[in-house]
Amino acid sequence: MTTDRIALVTGANRGLGRSAAVALAARGMRVLVTHRGDTAGAGKTVEQVRAAGGTAAVLRLDLSDVSSFPAFTSALRERLERWGASRLDVLVNNAGVGIFGPLEDVTTEDFDTVMGTNVRGTFFLVQALVPLLAQGGHVINVSTSLTRHTSPATSVYSASKAAVEALSRTLAAELGPHGIRVNSLAPGPTATDFNGGAMRDDAGMRRALAGQTALGRVGEPEEIGDAIATLASEGLRWVTAQRIEVSGGALL
Repeated sequence: MTTDRIALVTGANRGLGRSAAVALAARGMRVLVTHRGDTAGAGKTVEQVRAAGGTAAVLRLDLSDVSSFPAFTSALRERLERWGASRLDVLVNNAGVGIFGPLEDVTTEDFDTVMGTNVRGTFFLVQALVPLLAQGGHVINVSTSLTRHTSPATSVYSASKAAVEALSRTLAAELGPHGIRVNSLAPGPTATDFNGGAMRDDAGMRRALAGQTALGRVGEPEEIGDAIATLASEGLRWVTAQRIEVSGGALL
Protein backbone atom coordinates (compact mmCIF):
# COMPACT_ATOMS: atom_id res chain seq x y z
CA MET A 1 0.00 0.00 0.00
CA THR A 2 1.08 3.59 -0.68
CA THR A 3 -0.98 5.66 1.75
CA ASP A 4 1.69 8.35 1.90
CA ARG A 5 1.08 9.25 -1.77
CA ILE A 6 -1.50 11.86 -2.74
CA ALA A 7 -3.31 12.30 -6.06
CA LEU A 8 -5.47 15.14 -7.32
CA VAL A 9 -8.08 14.27 -9.97
CA THR A 10 -9.87 17.09 -11.77
CA GLY A 11 -13.48 16.59 -12.76
CA ALA A 12 -13.73 13.65 -10.36
CA ASN A 13 -17.40 14.25 -9.55
CA ARG A 14 -18.51 11.82 -12.29
CA GLY A 15 -17.51 9.56 -15.15
CA LEU A 16 -13.87 8.80 -15.81
CA GLY A 17 -12.69 11.18 -13.10
CA ARG A 18 -14.70 9.33 -10.47
CA SER A 19 -13.41 5.98 -11.73
CA ALA A 20 -9.83 7.25 -11.59
CA ALA A 21 -10.27 8.55 -8.05
CA VAL A 22 -11.69 5.24 -6.84
CA ALA A 23 -9.00 3.20 -8.62
CA LEU A 24 -6.20 5.34 -7.16
CA ALA A 25 -7.72 5.05 -3.68
CA ALA A 26 -8.05 1.28 -4.04
CA ARG A 27 -4.29 1.21 -4.61
CA GLY A 28 -3.64 3.08 -1.38
CA MET A 29 -3.43 6.72 -2.47
CA ARG A 30 -5.20 9.60 -0.75
CA VAL A 31 -7.29 11.44 -3.30
CA LEU A 32 -8.28 15.07 -3.78
CA VAL A 33 -11.52 15.28 -5.75
CA THR A 34 -12.22 18.46 -7.69
CA HIS A 35 -15.49 19.60 -9.25
CA ARG A 36 -16.79 22.73 -10.95
CA GLY A 37 -20.08 22.92 -9.05
CA ASP A 38 -21.45 19.41 -8.71
CA THR A 39 -21.19 19.10 -4.94
CA ALA A 40 -23.48 16.08 -4.82
CA GLY A 41 -21.49 14.23 -7.46
CA ALA A 42 -18.22 14.98 -5.68
CA GLY A 43 -19.75 13.70 -2.46
CA LYS A 44 -20.72 10.45 -4.17
CA THR A 45 -17.15 10.03 -5.36
CA VAL A 46 -15.89 10.50 -1.81
CA GLU A 47 -18.34 7.83 -0.63
CA GLN A 48 -17.02 5.39 -3.24
CA VAL A 49 -13.42 6.21 -2.33
CA ARG A 50 -14.15 5.48 1.32
CA ALA A 51 -15.96 2.27 0.38
CA ALA A 52 -12.75 1.25 -1.41
CA GLY A 53 -10.87 1.81 1.85
CA GLY A 54 -9.41 5.15 0.86
CA THR A 55 -9.31 8.75 2.05
CA ALA A 56 -10.62 11.69 0.03
CA ALA A 57 -11.32 15.40 0.28
CA VAL A 58 -13.17 17.77 -2.06
CA LEU A 59 -12.03 21.03 -3.61
CA ARG A 60 -13.89 23.22 -6.09
CA LEU A 61 -12.08 24.06 -9.33
CA ASP A 62 -13.31 25.69 -12.53
CA LEU A 63 -10.73 24.78 -15.14
CA SER A 64 -12.03 27.46 -17.49
CA ASP A 65 -11.28 30.22 -14.95
CA VAL A 66 -7.51 30.52 -14.89
CA SER A 67 -7.74 33.60 -12.64
CA SER A 68 -9.06 31.35 -9.86
CA PHE A 69 -5.97 29.12 -9.84
CA PRO A 70 -3.96 31.06 -7.21
CA ALA A 71 -6.85 30.79 -4.74
CA PHE A 72 -7.29 27.12 -5.63
CA THR A 73 -3.60 26.48 -5.06
CA SER A 74 -3.81 28.12 -1.64
CA ALA A 75 -6.81 25.96 -0.72
CA LEU A 76 -4.93 22.90 -1.93
CA ARG A 77 -1.92 23.77 0.22
CA GLU A 78 -4.19 24.09 3.26
CA ARG A 79 -5.77 20.70 2.58
CA LEU A 80 -2.36 19.08 2.18
CA GLU A 81 -1.24 20.58 5.47
CA ARG A 82 -4.28 19.08 7.19
CA TRP A 83 -3.09 15.73 5.93
CA GLY A 84 0.40 16.45 7.22
CA ALA A 85 1.77 16.78 3.70
CA SER A 86 3.23 19.51 1.54
CA ARG A 87 3.42 17.81 -1.88
CA LEU A 88 1.30 16.15 -4.53
CA ASP A 89 2.48 12.93 -6.11
CA VAL A 90 0.00 12.61 -8.99
CA LEU A 91 -2.03 15.16 -10.94
CA VAL A 92 -4.71 13.69 -13.21
CA ASN A 93 -5.99 16.34 -15.61
CA ASN A 94 -9.30 14.72 -16.45
CA ALA A 95 -11.73 17.66 -16.46
CA GLY A 96 -12.71 18.92 -19.88
CA VAL A 97 -15.61 19.83 -22.12
CA GLY A 98 -16.81 18.53 -25.44
CA ILE A 99 -18.95 20.57 -27.81
CA PHE A 100 -19.68 18.66 -30.99
CA GLY A 101 -21.03 19.75 -34.34
CA PRO A 102 -20.20 20.01 -38.05
CA LEU A 103 -17.90 22.77 -39.27
CA GLU A 104 -20.70 25.13 -40.27
CA ASP A 105 -22.38 24.94 -36.86
CA VAL A 106 -19.35 25.63 -34.64
CA THR A 107 -19.38 29.14 -33.20
CA THR A 108 -16.44 31.15 -31.95
CA GLU A 109 -17.90 30.77 -28.46
CA ASP A 110 -17.95 26.97 -28.85
CA PHE A 111 -14.36 26.97 -30.07
CA ASP A 112 -13.13 29.23 -27.26
CA THR A 113 -14.97 27.20 -24.61
CA VAL A 114 -13.42 23.92 -25.69
CA MET A 115 -9.91 25.29 -26.21
CA GLY A 116 -10.10 27.50 -23.15
CA THR A 117 -10.95 24.61 -20.88
CA ASN A 118 -9.18 21.63 -22.42
CA VAL A 119 -5.94 23.33 -23.48
CA ARG A 120 -5.59 26.68 -21.71
CA GLY A 121 -6.97 25.41 -18.42
CA THR A 122 -4.86 22.25 -18.45
CA PHE A 123 -1.67 24.15 -19.29
CA PHE A 124 -2.05 26.78 -16.61
CA LEU A 125 -3.15 24.31 -13.95
CA VAL A 126 0.05 22.34 -14.52
CA GLN A 127 1.97 25.61 -14.33
CA ALA A 128 0.29 26.48 -11.03
CA LEU A 129 0.78 23.07 -9.42
CA VAL A 130 4.29 22.12 -10.55
CA PRO A 131 5.78 23.69 -7.39
CA LEU A 132 3.64 21.23 -5.39
CA LEU A 133 4.63 18.14 -7.33
CA ALA A 134 7.15 16.05 -5.48
CA GLN A 135 10.39 14.80 -7.00
CA GLY A 136 9.16 11.72 -8.81
CA GLY A 137 5.70 13.26 -9.31
CA HIS A 138 3.52 12.43 -12.28
CA VAL A 139 1.14 14.41 -14.48
CA ILE A 140 -1.42 12.38 -16.43
CA ASN A 141 -3.38 14.32 -19.04
CA VAL A 142 -6.54 12.61 -20.27
CA SER A 143 -6.88 12.75 -24.04
CA THR A 144 -9.00 10.69 -26.45
CA SER A 145 -8.58 8.02 -29.11
CA LEU A 146 -10.06 10.63 -31.50
CA THR A 147 -6.58 12.07 -31.90
CA ARG A 148 -5.73 8.90 -33.84
CA HIS A 149 -8.95 8.17 -35.75
CA THR A 150 -11.78 10.41 -36.91
CA SER A 151 -15.48 10.74 -36.20
CA PRO A 152 -17.97 13.24 -37.65
CA ALA A 153 -18.51 16.56 -35.88
CA THR A 154 -15.61 16.18 -33.44
CA SER A 155 -13.05 18.48 -35.04
CA VAL A 156 -12.68 21.08 -32.27
CA TYR A 157 -12.72 18.54 -29.44
CA SER A 158 -10.19 16.31 -31.23
CA ALA A 159 -7.94 19.29 -31.97
CA SER A 160 -8.00 20.34 -28.31
CA LYS A 161 -6.93 16.89 -27.19
CA ALA A 162 -4.22 16.69 -29.85
CA ALA A 163 -2.88 19.90 -28.34
CA VAL A 164 -2.97 18.30 -24.89
CA GLU A 165 -0.90 15.39 -26.20
CA ALA A 166 1.65 17.77 -27.72
CA LEU A 167 1.80 19.67 -24.42
CA SER A 168 2.36 16.43 -22.57
CA ARG A 169 5.39 15.47 -24.65
CA THR A 170 6.96 18.92 -24.44
CA LEU A 171 6.31 19.27 -20.71
CA ALA A 172 7.80 15.81 -20.15
CA ALA A 173 11.07 17.12 -21.59
CA GLU A 174 10.88 20.36 -19.62
CA LEU A 175 9.93 18.82 -16.28
CA GLY A 176 11.98 15.65 -16.54
CA PRO A 177 15.06 17.26 -14.95
CA HIS A 178 12.86 17.94 -11.90
CA GLY A 179 11.95 14.26 -11.66
CA ILE A 180 8.39 14.85 -12.90
CA ARG A 181 6.89 12.51 -15.48
CA VAL A 182 4.19 13.63 -17.91
CA ASN A 183 2.07 11.26 -19.99
CA SER A 184 -1.23 11.35 -21.80
CA LEU A 185 -3.85 8.62 -21.60
CA ALA A 186 -6.33 8.35 -24.46
CA PRO A 187 -9.61 6.53 -23.73
CA GLY A 188 -11.60 5.08 -26.59
CA PRO A 189 -15.42 4.80 -26.69
CA THR A 190 -16.49 4.38 -23.08
CA ALA A 191 -19.91 4.04 -21.45
CA THR A 192 -20.02 7.23 -19.39
CA ASP A 193 -22.35 10.23 -19.15
CA PHE A 194 -20.01 12.29 -21.37
CA ASN A 195 -21.72 13.88 -24.40
CA GLY A 196 -25.12 13.27 -22.85
CA GLY A 197 -24.35 9.64 -22.06
CA ALA A 198 -24.62 8.62 -25.72
CA MET A 199 -22.19 5.71 -25.52
CA ARG A 200 -23.74 4.54 -22.27
CA ASP A 201 -27.42 4.78 -23.22
CA ASP A 202 -27.68 4.48 -27.01
CA ALA A 203 -27.77 0.75 -27.72
CA GLY A 204 -27.43 1.29 -31.47
CA MET A 205 -24.32 3.40 -31.03
CA ARG A 206 -22.84 0.84 -28.68
CA ARG A 207 -23.42 -1.95 -31.18
CA ALA A 208 -21.89 0.06 -34.00
CA LEU A 209 -18.81 0.95 -31.99
CA ALA A 210 -18.46 -2.59 -30.66
CA GLY A 211 -18.29 -3.81 -34.24
CA GLN A 212 -15.35 -1.48 -34.88
CA THR A 213 -13.38 -2.52 -31.79
CA ALA A 214 -10.92 -5.42 -31.61
CA LEU A 215 -12.34 -6.59 -28.28
CA GLY A 216 -15.91 -6.34 -29.55
CA ARG A 217 -17.41 -3.87 -27.08
CA VAL A 218 -17.17 -0.34 -25.72
CA GLY A 219 -15.17 0.29 -22.58
CA GLU A 220 -16.40 0.69 -19.03
CA PRO A 221 -15.37 3.65 -16.84
CA GLU A 222 -13.66 1.35 -14.36
CA GLU A 223 -11.31 0.12 -17.08
CA ILE A 224 -10.11 3.66 -17.76
CA GLY A 225 -9.75 4.32 -14.03
CA ASP A 226 -7.67 1.18 -13.63
CA ALA A 227 -5.44 2.24 -16.54
CA ILE A 228 -4.87 5.66 -14.99
CA ALA A 229 -4.03 4.11 -11.62
CA THR A 230 -1.64 1.66 -13.28
CA LEU A 231 0.10 4.44 -15.18
CA ALA A 232 0.44 6.37 -11.91
CA SER A 233 2.00 3.39 -10.15
CA GLU A 234 5.63 3.10 -9.18
CA GLY A 235 5.88 0.10 -11.48
CA LEU A 236 5.75 2.46 -14.47
CA ARG A 237 8.08 5.08 -13.02
CA TRP A 238 10.35 4.92 -16.11
CA VAL A 239 7.53 5.87 -18.49
CA THR A 240 7.25 9.49 -19.60
CA ALA A 241 6.37 11.51 -22.73
CA GLN A 242 4.09 8.69 -23.90
CA ARG A 243 0.56 8.52 -25.27
CA ILE A 244 -1.17 5.44 -23.86
CA GLU A 245 -4.37 4.52 -25.67
CA VAL A 246 -6.99 2.55 -23.74
CA SER A 247 -9.60 1.76 -26.37
CA GLY A 248 -9.92 -1.99 -26.71
CA GLY A 249 -8.47 -1.64 -30.19
CA ALA A 250 -11.02 0.83 -31.56
CA LEU A 251 -11.02 1.59 -35.29
CA LEU A 252 -7.72 -0.10 -36.07
